[in-house]
Amino acid sequence: MEKHKAYAAIHESNLFRTAQASQDGDVQLVRGHFVIMPQKLMDVLMLGRCSHEFSWPRRAANGAYYQVCMVCATAYQYDWKTMRRGDRVDEPVADTTTVRRRSGQKQPTWMPRARRLRSSLPVRYRGKNLSTWYEGQIQNISQSGVLLFGPHQLPANALVELIFEMPEEISGQKNSNVLCQGRLIRIKQSVEDAAENAEDSFGLAVSILDYKFLHKD
Repeated sequence: MEKHKAYAAIHESNLFRTAQASQDGDVQLVRGHFVIMPQKLMDVLMLGRCSHEFSWPRRAANGAYYQVCMVCATAYQYDWKTMRRGDRVDEPVADTTTVRRRSGQKQPTWMPRARRLRSSLPVRYRGKNLSTWYEGQIQNISQSGVLLFGPHQLPANALVELIFEMPEEISGQKNSNVLCQGRLIRIKQSVEDAAENAEDSFGLAVSILDYKFLHKD
């Protein structure tokens, strides 16, 4: 029987070829009329163990960050300063509130920069639901998202999709490719960036909204 790699092809029709989305948005592997339970979930239920595939860190209502395992749904504290997970916690309520400032209140003139994990990761990116993928390079990753350079500029505030190897410090897994959903928040150009990247490349700062692991089996 021919096997397909879920992330091998660039065109969107070849992504998740063996997967079927349910009404609640979860993805299940389907064979004929029977739903095949993923092996990792079987290990959790039968053996009580989980190798953990962590989500992008989320911010709780109290300002602290946490991660949730997408296999067993266990939540852990996450520290962006050290890029390490802490103790297991009950999953907090995510922060969905918008801070409103009074008209006369001044915004702070300086804010400490989030720690950046400098990297040189190849990435494929495109506008959400578009057919053409572009190849670029991720320069760094932080709690703000990723900074990448590529040959194609996207509209400001556009929804984008990225495929790249998420660092183990965040995902909890080695050599794991993910399909990210994000939003373009800034187009970055500076003398330093121009010196390190090709003249025809664009610097794109993308906030990460969510991602899913792409498995080879």
